[in-house]
Amino acid sequence: MRKIFLSLFMVFASVAVCDAQLLYKISHKDLDKPSYIVGTYHLAPATFVDSIPGARAALNAVEMVCGEVVMSEMESKENEKKVMEAMMLPDDKSLADVLTADEMQRLNDYMSEVMGMNLENPILKSQMGKMTPMAISTQLQLVQYMKNTPKFNPLKLIDAYFQKTAKKAGKKIAGLETVDFQINTLYLGTTIERQKEQLFCMVDNSEYYALQMKELAAAYFSQDMQALWNLTEEKLGNQCDSTPEEDMALIFGRNAAWAEQIPALISEYSVLFVVGAAHLPGDQGVLELLRAKGYTVEAVK
Repeated sequence: MRKIFLSLFMVFASVAVCDAQLLYKISHKDLDKPSYIVGTYHLAPATFVDSIPGARAALNAVEMVCGEVVMSEMESKENEKKVMEAMMLPDDKSLADVLTADEMQRLNDYMSEVMGMNLENPILKSQMGKMTPMAISTQLQLVQYMKNTPKFNPLKLIDAYFQKTAKKAGKKIAGLETVDFQINTLYLGTTIERQKEQLFCMVDNSEYYALQMKELAAAYFSQDMQALWNLTEEKLGNQCDSTPEEDMALIFGRNAAWAEQIPALISEYSVLFVVGAAHLPGDQGVLELLRAKGYTVEAVK
């Protein structure tokens, strides 16, 4: 579950350590202006932009900001409805229909620990009792992070900040993926049985995953790529580890698709790409894929 767990928030690819940087310049002899790519932690606050060397200057210099998706589209009522529908079990089923009595008890015990209440609470049951195991995992990870981060503000996060600031400055906004693609990849691409396995990896290893979340956040905010590498390489040696197919769907396949789109965009505009830091490092990371296409990709010191 390591990369699956990370994919919802930061997703660092476990292939090779890249430079201890988050911002990179992309240049080529045929480009009039350089472009840039920055790795984010999706729960990082907007204020962290000023802690990334060169990020503010890059944002000011480019003509376009391109994220994984266009955030304003993700926030539309139509797409919010799609996300909510993807988070719900089919055919009016509830968690009680897909979990055994023992699994439900273990989940309730974990929710009590993290949230101070569980699905025996009628209000919480009405809100979460029909969610898929994947959606429950996501919500509990978010609650755990908020518990660790008292000043967390979901309305002022780093990915949205780049796009909102660019839009205010009259710059173009684009996305490498559609909202539908992300919904299908993150919520609908996994069977309910596999989602249950992933949920109970977290439930049954609560101390381990709570510590991992704290250490991953600390490593990102200190911009320590080696620490991030070490954390994401940890494996439990069981069904909690992501499969090669899951790695391809969440990381490597998307990297390859983005590397095919980027050349056309940067040939027309100077662009700041803002993506989860997972997608930067390694032989199958976006940085190496662009270098293989002949681009010079170098860390902004």
